[in-house]
Amino acid sequence: MSGRASIRVAVVDDHPVFRLGMGALIETLDGMECVGDAADVASAVVLAGERHPDVVLMDLHLDQDSGIEATRLIRARYPRVTVLVVTMLDDDDSIYGALRAGASGYLLKGASPAEVERGIRAVADGSVLLGPAVGARAVGLMTARASAPDPFPQLTEREREVLRLVAAGLDNTAIAYRLALRPKTVRNHVSSIFVKLQVKDRSQAIVRAREHGLGGP
Repeated sequence: MSGRASIRVAVVDDHPVFRLGMGALIETLDGMECVGDAADVASAVVLAGERHPDVVLMDLHLDQDSGIEATRLIRARYPRVTVLVVTMLDDDDSIYGALRAGASGYLLKGASPAEVERGIRAVADGSVLLGPAVGARAVGLMTARASAPDPFPQLTEREREVLRLVAAGLDNTAIAYRLALRPKTVRNHVSSIFVKLQVKDRSQAIVRAREHGLGGP
């Protein structure tokens, strides 16, 4: 091994077997060490602050928590820590949300050990690494959504994500699963959307959203 310092890697995932397996894999890779793991947002943020990883491997579905929120908090508090998403979620909102939150890479859990190693090294070096299954879509999403006019500037980014799914016909439970949020959190977002859009109920919110091109019939 060269004299270069080891890449310090932390694993955030709600499945203990996956955490153990990924940690064991990291320890076998030349020039890397696993410095800890976490299963939820709060412990992930603490881990980032206490163990100073170079790279956090982040799942997006953390039981009742959101890996997107964990990514946002870690990147805001510890900007030198990079995040490589490793998840089963491959829908557009998850990809877009993770990259907007500050993730430097996005891999699906079907990635090979060699792909994971390549991803860790890439984001540790300051590059962006997108797996072959999401790369082209991610570029298109970021370009399209960044260039599109914002029809509801009063909403937060998360509220717009929730409204988009409400307009698509998803109920709160489905939205919670899709965005890896608690159902109570989704209910709070929906209530806030109603107030900000000055609508009385879900039907009126859907009409307003679809008038501006969100969701579909």
